[in-house]
Amino acid sequence: MCIRVKKNYLTFKGNRFQCAIGRSGFSKNKKEGDGFTPIGTFYIENIYYRCDKIKNLDTKINKIIIHESDGWCDDPSQKEYNQLIQFPFNFSAEKLYRKDSLYNIVCVLNYNTCPIIPELGSAIFIHVAKDDYKPTEGCVALKQEDLTYLLGFIDNQTKIILGD
Repeated sequence: MCIRVKKNYLTFKGNRFQCAIGRSGFSKNKKEGDGFTPIGTFYIENIYYRCDKIKNLDTKINKIIIHESDGWCDDPSQKEYNQLIQFPFNFSAEKLYRKDSLYNIVCVLNYNTCPIIPELGSAIFIHVAKDDYKPTEGCVALKQEDLTYLLGFIDNQTKIILGD
């Protein structure tokens, strides 16, 4: 099974879904903060989700509930870089528990995870898109209904091919 993301569309089993990608497009040379979505083949390692907003997330992939103190370190100088952290945290990190719906579901791709290399990019997720599919900082974003639909079919062995 395979998911492909090209330009602003994700295809899976003959279905085509509109999506958002990084504001700078795709790149083989992703760096922290550049706004590119990395080119390559990836897998979903874990799914974090808001159990107060998503009641029945049906998936074969490991699910973890997002708590108010959860975040993701995007500071390349820290040993926690590109990993889950807990607030309070004295360095740069994204809050996973947000007021908007973007991180109702966060699928963590195995980009720059083994090993983690500082400055290579962090927090490359598949998550919920803004209503207007505004570009991301490097993630892939889908309408929440489309994302939950996909998660019902795939597993952690599903290839996710980003870029051309």
